[in-house]
Amino acid sequence: MMSATSTLAMTHLVPLAKELDQNKVTPGVLGFIVFALIGGAVWLLMKSMNKHMKKVDFEEEPEGGQTPAAASSTAARGPKGERTA
Repeated sequence: MMSATSTLAMTHLVPLAKELDQNKVTPGVLGFIVFALIGGAVWLLMKSMNKHMKKVDFEEEPEGGQTPAAASSTAARGPKGERTA
């Protein structure tokens, strides 16, 4: 059962829909809102990543792939693991 208002609305909207170009599709307001939300989320994620990356304290390893503490303990023990000092 359709009310008189919905019937009147349908009779006015159907001709407008016929005038719409069937080969042209536009995203409309909903597409813009979704795109803006995704853009805002990416911006917030990048801002958070920058904050976390500033907290990282990075030091390169010395040549040979050993840390300074491991290199000094290896040098103190000698080639076979015996203490030389």
